[in-house]
Amino acid sequence: MSSKLNRPWMAHWPEGVPKTVTYPHIPVHGILSHAAGRYGPKTAVVHGERVFTYREIDEYTDRLANLFREMGARKGDRILIYLPNSPEFIIAYYGILKAGGIVVTASPMYKEWELTNQARVLGVETIVFMDDLYPVVSKILPDTNIKNLISVGSERIPGATPLQEVLEAQPPNPPDVAVDPNEDVAVIQSTGGTTGSAKNVMLTHANLVSNAVMNALWFKWTDEERVMGLTPFYHTWGPTVCINSVFHVGASVHILPQFEAEACLEMIERQRISIFYAVTSLWQMLIHHPTLQRYDLSSLRYVKAGGMPVLQEVQESWERLTGVPMIPGYGLTEASPECMTNPPHRVKRDAIGIPIIDTDARVVDVDSGRDQPPMKEGELLIKGPQVMKGYWKDPEGTAKVLEDGWLHTGDIVFMDHEGYFHFVERARDMIKYKGHGVFPAELEDVLTQHPAVRECAVVGRPDVVTGEIPVAFVVPKEGMSVTEEELIEFCREKIAPYKRIREVRFVREIPKTPVGKILKRRLRDML
Repeated sequence: MSSKLNRPWMAHWPEGVPKTVTYPHIPVHGILSHAAGRYGPKTAVVHGERVFTYREIDEYTDRLANLFREMGARKGDRILIYLPNSPEFIIAYYGILKAGGIVVTASPMYKEWELTNQARVLGVETIVFMDDLYPVVSKILPDTNIKNLISVGSERIPGATPLQEVLEAQPPNPPDVAVDPNEDVAVIQSTGGTTGSAKNVMLTHANLVSNAVMNALWFKWTDEERVMGLTPFYHTWGPTVCINSVFHVGASVHILPQFEAEACLEMIERQRISIFYAVTSLWQMLIHHPTLQRYDLSSLRYVKAGGMPVLQEVQESWERLTGVPMIPGYGLTEASPECMTNPPHRVKRDAIGIPIIDTDARVVDVDSGRDQPPMKEGELLIKGPQVMKGYWKDPEGTAKVLEDGWLHTGDIVFMDHEGYFHFVERARDMIKYKGHGVFPAELEDVLTQHPAVRECAVVGRPDVVTGEIPVAFVVPKEGMSVTEEELIEFCREKIAPYKRIREVRFVREIPKTPVGKILKRRLRDML
């Protein structure tokens, strides 16, 4: 770390957590190999009635890696996983890495155009998919280079090798592939990018191993943890906190393929889940669910909220209703993704936290690049071993966001006098009203304080006179009513005149990505 930067957050460092670590110089699949050697017969993965030990996961991934090599896959080949959260996803993930391949993931909600584009851009030749997704897979085959199909499920797919047969028939001795953790790419993850356009982030083995270790050490995970496997595995956050961190300490992951409030609460009680990471929108749904307080959630040590700003009302409501601490954090795909979180012993409700182990942060002026003093807004820059290698085949895009090891996040934040960072807004989401910068997150925070507002999102609508005007999309609470005029007046009393919401549109739901982030681009299109 540079000695010139002021780091007041060090005064609030969690006791017993190291500030710097020597990370194991291993590939990502080395995490599994080590766990299998140390925890062999211990439960690693639970999915419904199916239970897998560390030894079984290790052997299955060896067998799958052998099949990939037989199919012609070589070091650096991109192999696509098109699966929901499942044991098979974990097996495919580590199997690809053991074969020397690069993991590429696709949301199970992807349609033909999205999947075709991803396969083309990354030169994918092999895909592992759920059998009920074959209608989409079959349509993309003529327009891509995909020639190897591995199916998951009971349905027999023409031209595809059933994964179950592979796990039963392939030899268990893994291929020997040399990996340089610091240089070799383990995962290419699609993201909106810090610049707003679609990017393919290259994460090395060292990036992902270090981030898994950071997360586990920060929260003092042990091999007794039972982690909720709901965070999407096809997103960077899922494999880091639900797979790699879990396997690093020899804990167990309990998979729930998709969110359904009742099933989620029931699993926490039945499986005695101790750790649960999810996007903020999920916590909003849970605190409004009528059966929340019927379940015993006492096994939870903490829950982690991220993906979007955590509204104070959500955090306060969750902790009041459950007694379980909610810890807000911050990350992005380009940083593997964990890079900031609140110290568990001293959580600031309105902060995204402080930089985690071996991670540095700066706030710089968007125009001049000069470091900003405390309480002054600017762009967040991150530096650490978890920061990506770059964007796939995009040296210009990489050069724009990586400068001397510092990652330009594109997020506007400020650091308070104690060293806690506060999220303000994505730079590209800022609304310009008569030259004033208006941050939607601030208006959303005010709106959710109204008793009739369940959820909201604010975007800018172009205006020939003012530049842009703030427009709010609002989902009212069930059984309650509110008018546009009431909400505009409610905000008028709390914020400066230039920030005022000029228009309110009532909707049944706010459009979100599969991970739960609000699709503000779609809201702008609606305008």
